[in-house]
Amino acid sequence: MFPVSVKGVLLSPSREVVLLMNDRDEWELPGGRIEVGESSAECLAREIREELAIEATAVSPIDTYLFEVIPGKHVFIATYLCELIGGFQPVFSDEHKCFGLFALDKLPENLPEGYRRSIEISCK
Repeated sequence: MFPVSVKGVLLSPSREVVLLMNDRDEWELPGGRIEVGESSAECLAREIREELAIEATAVSPIDTYLFEVIPGKHVFIATYLCELIGGFQPVFSDEHKCFGLFALDKLPENLPEGYRRSIEISCK
C-alpha cells in the first residue's frame, strides 16, 4: 500500500500557478497527505490553508498517478483543479522553503512531470 497525497492546481488572480519549493529543491503543487475521515476536497482545503494561509476549494479531479518521491519510495498522487475563495495574500509555512507564482508557459525546470502534466491538463 502507498501513502496518498492530494495536490491542487491553484491559479492566482493574475492566472499564475502557485507552486511551493520542497526540501528536495523541487517545485510542487500545494497539498499533502489525506487524514482518516477526511475527503479529498477537505484534505486539499486544509493543506492549502496550512501551507499558504489562504482559502481554496477543490473544483474537479485532474489526474492520479504513482510518483517515486525518492528511489524506492512511492506516493499515490491525486490532483485537483482548485479555486481561490476570498483574497490572495499567501503566507507560506515552514513546511516549504518558499513559494512562487509561475506563468503557464514558463513553468520551472525542477517541477516533476506529474505536476507539470496536471497543470497542462487543467489549464488548457
